[in-house]
Amino acid sequence: MLGIARYLAPVCLAMSAVAPCAMAQDFPNRPIRFVVPYQTGGLPDVMARLVAQKVEASTGQPVVVDNRSGASGILAAEYVAKSAPDGYTLFVADIGHFAINPALYHNLSYDPNRDFTPVTTAVHGPLLLVANSGLEANSVPELIALARAHPGKVNYGSPGNGSVHQLAMARLSLQANVKMVHIPYRSTAQAIPALVANDVQVMFVSPPSVNEFVKSGRLKVLGVGSPEPTPLAPGAPAVAASGFPGFNAVTTVGFLAPAGTPAAVVGRLNEEIGRALKAPDVMAKMPGMGVTVVADSPQEFRKLMLADQAYYRTLVEQTGVKVD
Repeated sequence: MLGIARYLAPVCLAMSAVAPCAMAQDFPNRPIRFVVPYQTGGLPDVMARLVAQKVEASTGQPVVVDNRSGASGILAAEYVAKSAPDGYTLFVADIGHFAINPALYHNLSYDPNRDFTPVTTAVHGPLLLVANSGLEANSVPELIALARAHPGKVNYGSPGNGSVHQLAMARLSLQANVKMVHIPYRSTAQAIPALVANDVQVMFVSPPSVNEFVKSGRLKVLGVGSPEPTPLAPGAPAVAASGFPGFNAVTTVGFLAPAGTPAAVVGRLNEEIGRALKAPDVMAKMPGMGVTVVADSPQEFRKLMLADQAYYRTLVEQTGVKVD
């Protein structure tokens, strides 16, 4: 028996090495699932559906968008992390899931680095620092001067504790050494009417959420959260260039596969999703959604994830932001 085992061992080892390659060559041969940790209608959902249509047409296999909202995306992340690492279940994750949650939750049930394999960064877009039109400040320096002259009198809104929107304002307050009062809402859809009504005076939001209010003069843009000015907010100066170097308030969405997914399968997914994102009709829709296409490599997405994790870990430690 020992002699037989000695001869079989190399054969089994060779077969185990060939199996992932064979699976990749045959991939995909059944439906693919994009798990979106939000309800329908938001940026990750709309972007995922645009990509799904293109990937379905390219591969000839159905691509299903599965909306699993709740618990700050933790439920959706758990579901994908526990799925088979075969490329048929992907997590459409944003910066909150792969960078902010690990900084906020000490006993998070998933680890974005251990439990997932990056496929590609899909899109990213800046948040805008927007103010009620009646606020006596027309720039970031004027806002800081106002907040400094009246500590605790300027309120800022957000779609909830621990959101990228709140953390952006917490970072600005920290760097400027001023006190502004955070008023959390259940969603952006609730926070923006409060901003228009002057219940809160400023907040960070995505461009599409406020474009009509800015055009009508009910809101005004003070700055943009990207490191550099962007065509998505013409004429808006970067907050970082207004005396706050290193400031970063950009939302990112990408695709993650369960850890252990074969590299060849990840490569095929990267190719298919990247091609879908770069399709002219898809790219044409992105500015209206407040984002631009990235479509990078798995390695580049991993590097971005690690950088964002370090940024938000430090920010949460410095500001003391907590979730309920």
